[in-house]
Parts: sequence; C-alpha cells; structure tokens
Amino acid sequence: MKPNFWPCFFLTAFLFATLLTPTALAQRMPREDVVDVPAIGEGLCVSNLFQTNMVLQRDKAIKVWGWADPGEQVTVEFAGERASTKAGKNRDWKVTLPAVPASGSPQQMFVQGKEKTLVLDNILVGDVWVLGGQSNMEFELAKVENGNLEMISANFPKIRILTVPYGQGPEIKQGFARLHEWSDWFGRHFRKGDWDVCTPETVRELSAIGYVFARRVHKASNVPIGIIDASRGGTTVETWTPMDVLRAIDSEPTKAMLARFDKEVAQWDPQADLEKRIANHRQRLEKQTKEGKPIPDDRKQEPSDLRPGPIGNHNYPGNCFAGMIAPLEGLSVRGAIFHQGYNNAFDGSVGVEMYRDVFPEMIRSWRQAFAEPEMPFGILALCTDGYPQTRDNYCEKMFNAGIEIRAAQYQTFLDFCNAGDVNIGFVSTHDLRRRWYHPQLKLPAGERIARWALATQYGFEREVQWKPPMLVSLERRDGSLLLRLDTDVSDPEDGAIQGFAIAGEDRKFHPADVVYAEKGTDDRGRLQYDRKQLVLTSSMVPNPIHFRYAWGRNPLANLQATGNKDLPFATQRSDDWPMEEVPLGVLGDNVIRPLSRSDRSKIIQALREQDRDRRLKEAQQVIEAKGETELLNR
Repeated sequence: MKPNFWPCFFLTAFLFATLLTPTALAQRMPREDVVDVPAIGEGLCVSNLFQTNMVLQRDKAIKVWGWADPGEQVTVEFAGERASTKAGKNRDWKVTLPAVPASGSPQQMFVQGKEKTLVLDNILVGDVWVLGGQSNMEFELAKVENGNLEMISANFPKIRILTVPYGQGPEIKQGFARLHEWSDWFGRHFRKGDWDVCTPETVRELSAIGYVFARRVHKASNVPIGIIDASRGGTTVETWTPMDVLRAIDSEPTKAMLARFDKEVAQWDPQADLEKRIANHRQRLEKQTKEGKPIPDDRKQEPSDLRPGPIGNHNYPGNCFAGMIAPLEGLSVRGAIFHQGYNNAFDGSVGVEMYRDVFPEMIRSWRQAFAEPEMPFGILALCTDGYPQTRDNYCEKMFNAGIEIRAAQYQTFLDFCNAGDVNIGFVSTHDLRRRWYHPQLKLPAGERIARWALATQYGFEREVQWKPPMLVSLERRDGSLLLRLDTDVSDPEDGAIQGFAIAGEDRKFHPADVVYAEKGTDDRGRLQYDRKQLVLTSSMVPNPIHFRYAWGRNPLANLQATGNKDLPFATQRSDDWPMEEVPLGVLGDNVIRPLSRSDRSKIIQALREQDRDRRLKEAQQVIEAKGETELLNR
C-alpha cells in the first residue's frame, strides 16, 4: 500500500469506535494499529510530531499545532496547563503552553475541539535531540559492529525514538505522514513517523549513532531523552539548507551550483519526457514480442505520469530542509547532531569550496528553525572510505576531495569557536576506519559526540573531555616546521607519530618524520621533551612551508591527546592549495575544474611518481647505512 492513501473514512470509523463517553471522542493511536496516517487529516487533528509515547522538551515553552475546521475553537491541556485558540481559514492552529520541568512520569495531553477530543498518552518531559545527515547517520543499529549486543540490552523505557519519513520540497511541508516507507537501499519497508518506546524490538531500525548518543546522555543525566532522526542517505549539504538562504550566499561556487539547477529546471519538459518514455516502452514491448517473450499484464500499460524533473531530485537545493526539517520547525529541542559530507565530495575542490560556504549557513538555518540562535549543534566529521593509506601509497591517497570536506567541517567548527560560540561541537571519526564507505564502527562515534553533549550541556565538563587537541601556532624553521598544540599529544600505542605530511614551494607533500621539541635537560643531564610541541621534517622536503594531517580518506594517522581520552587530532592543513594544483605544475597554468578523467589520471600518476621517488631514496639510505655499519664492524 502506498503511503498517504489510507481511506479517511476508515480512519474516522476507527476513531469513532474508541468513544470514551457519549459526548467525547478520544483519538488513541496504539502503535500496532497504525498503518498509514496522512500528514494532515480531516477535521480536528494534531501534527504527527505530537503523539502517544513522545518526549517534550523540558524547561522551554511547549508549542503544539495541528488543524481543525476553520474557526473551530481548540484547547490543549498538558501538565495542568491549558491554552486555547481558533483555527484559521486554512484550518491551521497553534498554541503555546508554559515550560515544565523534566518528568519521567507518563502524562496525557488532551486536544479538544468542538465535537471530539484527541488524547495522547504516555508522554514524558526531558530533552529532545535531532539527528541529521546522510546514510552514515541513518545507518541502523542492527547492521553495525556489536549492534546485536546493544539491541538485546536496549530496555530503556524513558528513551523515545522517532524516525522522520523521507520528505522533500521544493514546497515547505507542514507535516509528515506515519507510514511504512520502502527503502531501495535495504530492499524492504521501514515503519517511520511513529514515536516508539526504546526496546530491543524498536531500536533495531534506529540510527546506531543516535541510539548510543541517547543511551549515554540518558544514563548520565537521568532525564527522559527523545531522539528525532531526520537523516537521509545520499544527501548533500545544500538540500539541508533553505533555498532562500542559499540564494543569499555571496559565493561563486554556490551561485554556480544554483545556476546549474536553475538551468536544468528551465530546460525540463515533462511532456517531452513522457513522450520519450512512451516511445521507449513501445520499443521494449515490440522487441519482446518479436523474441517471443511473454509480457506480464503489469508491464503492458504505457507510462502516463508527468515527472517533476530536477525539482524531484532529493538533492535539489533546499528539498530535504523543506520536507524533513520544516515539519519540525517551532518544536522546542535541546540540540542537534549532524553527520554528512560524502555526496559533496564528487566535484573536487569546487564542491569543497561550496561546502565551506554553505555548511555554516546550514547550521544557522537549523538553529533558526528551532527558534534558538545558540542551539547546541554537534558535528561528526566525514568517516573513512577505501583502502588504507600507507607510506608506500601515501601521496596517491592524498588526492581525494572527501579529505577536504572533512577539513572544511573542522574549519567550520573552529570558525564558530573563534567567534565565541560555546554550543558548537566537533568529533573526528577518521580513525574508526573500515574500507567500506559505511564503516560499521558507529558505536564509538556515538560515544564521542555524547561526550561533547555531556560536557557542554549537562555539567560534566570536569569529568568528561571532548575537545580534540588544537593547533596553537605554526613556526617555519630552517628545514622543519614547529607545531605548538594546546595539550600533550602522542600515539596511544607509544610508537612513532604518523599522519603528518609537509611540502615546500613545489607543493610536493611527503610523510613527515615527527619528534617532540626539546625543552632542556633534567638534573641528571637527560634530555626533556615538550609533548605539546612537534617538529616535522622530511629528507624529501628541504624547505617545508606547509603541513597537512590525516590527509587520506582512510588515513595513516595516529595522533591523539595523551592519556585514555580517545581524542584524535582532526584532519587539517595550513595551506589553501586546491587539490587540482598539488603538486604544482602537473596541469600547467590553465587548470579547468572539475577535472576531466585525463587530468585526474595525470595528477594521480605524478603522485605515484612522488611515492616511488621517496621509496627509492629511503631504500638507498638503508643501503648506505648498512654499508657504513659493515665498515665500522670490520
């Protein structure tokens, strides 16, 4: 059954069967009886955001909205508070109730109209967090490493979960349906749009990152937690940003992106598209008939629908914001966490530059949607993909726009921090490496972003650390770079620090040898080292001017804050060189972006030659050192 086509008269009959008294009709929505409920029902109804089993945000005004007959008086009661209003000409109504403190005791909400009353049961008051991003945020608990262990122990009656169905614009959606939604990716239906109590049965389809985040925050804070998963696989940053905000961004890459979509919309001819599909359909049938192949009845009918074209693309600018965030707009929440970036890595440095311009505005737009300019917002950096980077393929693996997306996410965090924003969060995930672009080490990622929330929003800043080691300064010295950090750092396995690359004016990066800066001797004459200062050198780079760190999609990188803190140094760089111009001069003076396949091959070949030259030089150094040792031993 397709969503949104549940007969209204059947739903009305069901509700009528639940009469509590001759004069009052109570609308109860037990989970097992819900199949498809439209986003906006007939008569008195409340937004599907408000349901039995939900969590309302504590200590903030409670806004409730829905629809009724024009002019109908609507009264909402909750926690001893009451508010009334009249439905407008377009049937919409909204009331605001006073803030209430956290409560783990189930309560009821009553929405009373002229002829019926809707009753929502088992409502808790606590903290509501929104999840956003693409498939690595959406990736459900049942499919991750140790997911089954988490599922069998997921008995948390005070954690409530809601997964928002896929929705898209370009028109702003006022609500979402409750339905069984088909997933092409997983090849089955998922029940979406319902608030559920967290149990081993219901949690299996929840975002793994979101579940671990909720579990940690709930157990530490001891308040009910509501999780609203509004993520969608295969999405770009521009689809999560309102169109009017995108139009106002004064950057050439963003303007070019919008111009491209505008051109596609202007050129789209739905009738010509239909005629082409009909012609193709007839050709297929004719071919099958000639070949004597049977044609099922459901394959005989010609296409008759007019397709929306570019605006039907879920990545059309603003689409996912309009369809999945806008229906939540106005809800009081505690904050949001966001994990995305993969699909913006396909256009090389042009896509990265656009991401860098749009992502901060996306964050501000979400904060505005939830009516809180300083809403806590946690960023999970882009995860790994592909075979691991090694010293043998080091330079070749540096050529990937996904790395630059990751660096742009960290820079966005730094920009907010440097502007005094104390509610922006960031965690790296590049060390949680697996070859697949859906690395299934999701539980540690959820733990990390939960640490940020607990430290900054729940008063555990002394007990829990979350900030990554941060660069304080960079000093160019003769033949080396000196990096000063804000905390002691090391390899957690006490080995050599790996992950830094340095380059000179020729922009030829090579992996750096890293040592701690000397800070003098102790009273016994032994050298002492400053673990906040790193000296970077390479025999391949006599005069380094810039560094990069963790510069691989699946990077060779191991630097963390010293101690059992699990705080990786973030992917970052000191240069601003476009990836198409590293190393310098491969494509000459006229670099055309995005790159052609031929130009990409030229750069990759140049990087392979860099790796080969370095390996040859390192081998020669080993041979020479061995020869010197043999001479000394004669």
